[in-house]
Amino acid sequence: MQILRIDSRNEDVLGKLRFLRAKLSPRGNVVSVASRQRTLEIFGEPLTPADIVQRICNDVSEHGLLSLLDYCNKIDRVSLTALDLRVPVEELRLASQQADKNFLEAVRRIRNNIQDFQRAILHNNIRLECSGGYLMERYRPLRRVGVCVPGGAAAYPSTVLMTVVPAQVAGVQEIAVMAPPTPFGAYNTDMLATCYELGITEVYRMGGAQGVAAFAYGVEGIAKTDKIVGPGNLFVALAKRFVYGEVDIDSIAGPSEVVVIVDASTNPEYTAYDILAQAEHSPGASILIGWDATVLDATVQAIEKQLAKVERGQLARQSLEEFGAVILTRDADEACRFTDEIAPEHLHIATENAEELADKISCAGAIFLGNDTPVAVGDYAAGPSHVLPTSGTARFASGLTCNDFLRANSILCFDRNGLAKLAPDIEILATKEGLTAHRESVLVRLKENQ
Repeated sequence: MQILRIDSRNEDVLGKLRFLRAKLSPRGNVVSVASRQRTLEIFGEPLTPADIVQRICNDVSEHGLLSLLDYCNKIDRVSLTALDLRVPVEELRLASQQADKNFLEAVRRIRNNIQDFQRAILHNNIRLECSGGYLMERYRPLRRVGVCVPGGAAAYPSTVLMTVVPAQVAGVQEIAVMAPPTPFGAYNTDMLATCYELGITEVYRMGGAQGVAAFAYGVEGIAKTDKIVGPGNLFVALAKRFVYGEVDIDSIAGPSEVVVIVDASTNPEYTAYDILAQAEHSPGASILIGWDATVLDATVQAIEKQLAKVERGQLARQSLEEFGAVILTRDADEACRFTDEIAPEHLHIATENAEELADKISCAGAIFLGNDTPVAVGDYAAGPSHVLPTSGTARFASGLTCNDFLRANSILCFDRNGLAKLAPDIEILATKEGLTAHRESVLVRLKENQ
């Protein structure tokens, strides 16, 4: 396996990592030969992914359902009509009735775990009493949310759980799900059964930029949403960026990524699977960091050995060789500094003093501590959402929570005495800014008492 090896004692670690990240950036400039050919077939000219998304979104905005169906047929190569677009409730019910009982029981347990965590962190209204009045921060749920569920290379009922349940905890009344019209998407019975189990009966057979545009602008039969959340491919990410402002979004997500920090206490076999777990998304970035060369070498050997045992081993190998890295640092402090600069989506600190190292790192989407807390715990079952910031955006962004489905209103209420107490400061600032009507709107009320 030809994975990139970096020694911080004599190499530019951050420069090489920036190069790796650029290849995975959701900027939309890098496409395969096959994608370029498909672009020519569909659009008749060589467009960049960003140009394609802009055209699709504008067409759906202007022409509505006709454009949506046209792009579903051209891009997904599935002939859909207006009657086929929404999955019938009876089909959802049948998927649930025919689903494996153990699977449904797992869905229910995971739903409960997510609910417990999200309810614990849910914002509550705050009221602050002050002289002559009170101030409030009031939270209300969004009215309608659209959820994107991928369905290209695999089915993701876990994404339904990790997006829908936080929205439900927040109190969102209307939740619409879209998945591409594929065997892993809107025709996948496990995904449909999960929707039904969660009480979601509005599911659409659409994906890509055209699906995002339908949720953003609304088309005949599909009401526009207030927010669009959930992962997807490059075109979904670029479409969410394009429609932001028309609606809210959770993030502009790139491929999955993990940083694993190891020391002499780390089990190489465990770490091998932790690295492969992100690489098998293909593309996915997996970065191994440690200050003991022997530990790093043992882990790389374990990865090579386990590649032959996982189902998507060849894809994982390609991903590791193109987007992976092994970094030898001088010490633990340097490993933490590099990790903070990377700001990874997933950070697994598989060391003896994991909590101590976690305190030194601020920028990560989700942090997993110790040898017995693999990233898969968060991906599937624990409670925090697996929708997390990627591509270094953990420097300023956070993972999806129930609170992302709330709107905050500040409420102010004062009596005449409370207004009089604030009036002198208001008068000074309003006069300085030349906004005399602001000033007089306060003073005229106080003159009534004179």
